[in-house]
Amino acid sequence: MNIKESILWRKVFGFSATFLLVLFITGGCKKKDSNLGINTIDQNELLNSSQIDTFSLTTFTIKEDSVISDNPAYAVLGSYNDPKFGTFKGSFYTQFRLSGTNPNFGDISTITIDSLILGLEYAGYYGSFTSQTLEIFEMTESIYIDSTYYSFSTKNHSVTNLVETGFETFTPDPNGITVIGVDTVDTQLRIRLNTALAQQFITEAASGSNTFASNDNFLNYFKGLHVKVNNGIQSSGTGGAFYFDLNDALSKMTIYYTQDLIQKRYDFLINSECADFNHVDINNSGTNVQTVINDTISGQSEYYAQAFNSRAIIDIPGIENIPKNAVIHKAELILPIQYQTGAKYLPPNELSVSARINGVLSGIGVFGFFDYSYKKYTIDIKNYLQAYVSGQINTTELILSPRFFINSAERVIFNGPNTINKSKPKLVVTYTEF
Repeated sequence: MNIKESILWRKVFGFSATFLLVLFITGGCKKKDSNLGINTIDQNELLNSSQIDTFSLTTFTIKEDSVISDNPAYAVLGSYNDPKFGTFKGSFYTQFRLSGTNPNFGDISTITIDSLILGLEYAGYYGSFTSQTLEIFEMTESIYIDSTYYSFSTKNHSVTNLVETGFETFTPDPNGITVIGVDTVDTQLRIRLNTALAQQFITEAASGSNTFASNDNFLNYFKGLHVKVNNGIQSSGTGGAFYFDLNDALSKMTIYYTQDLIQKRYDFLINSECADFNHVDINNSGTNVQTVINDTISGQSEYYAQAFNSRAIIDIPGIENIPKNAVIHKAELILPIQYQTGAKYLPPNELSVSARINGVLSGIGVFGFFDYSYKKYTIDIKNYLQAYVSGQINTTELILSPRFFINSAERVIFNGPNTINKSKPKLVVTYTEF
């Protein structure tokens, strides 16, 4: 995924019951043996622990039809053609806010507009750095920070592409250097927009209207932008998706202008008070991913998970046979995947693990971490399994997703129990009866 660093999500799975908070969040991701009953168990008895690794796993993939994508950590932009998963295309909608109310541009007849730049700070990428073609449109329909938007949501916009003619194509460079004036800043995509929009803003501000008197007035006047790509048909294995931190202070739209030989600027901000959401189109048609989604039995050979689109399911019905008086010492779910070193479309570094409790998808405070040497995820599900054995939860299904499900373009191919590959998924449980 190559995201710079983990961030606090503004949207996370909510726990559906108090026991989830108590049992799971303290377990986290650490592979640490439980101290449950440490003061009452004779250490010699631990030598008599039982270990099981013969569980029959059922694996398949489900499609998520309604993925909430508003207020994301990162905006996703770009498209690629995945030889295994089909096509991916990401765009985003965002509002802008004033850097200062009632700006005084003075005698606007003395102003020369140098440029209008939309700066977006890179936060990561997925795929390759092949060139992409930008389209940016002014929204004609408002969005609201307290509303819910989905990855399939759209908003009306104008038909005029605001990207300045001749600057529509860009080559992504998330690892490069960006210099603004004499300052070197974190790497950005800097998009030149038509200066007619900047002239429109300045003229409106000087007109005596109250458009720039408050952010509410400005948002009613300028509802925001839809930022997208239009790359046409891409060859299999080409393209990429790029992540941008809209909440960074340097992600903004700036008018650069000269007045009486003095260079000036005015910023339109993107921040946490702005409504925004990702729009993503994924087409799995003609791929085995689509086959497995439509026919769960097919997932026994290989199964999948993809950001914005699908989740992998591991059903472990055999855990019903673990004695109810068992104390779980270890429970490791080992999930090998299909990945060739150096391939463009990497597996996510982390998986989030969830369960559906009373019909609600709930995070259980557990993550799976990818081991590039052995090409597998190892997930500590000890606390989940103890809760199941104790009768506090009753689902035998675990749900796996790329951790950054609404902030990335990641996907993963898991080996199923019937895979023709050497490594198969398994659950290894060590427990003692008391």
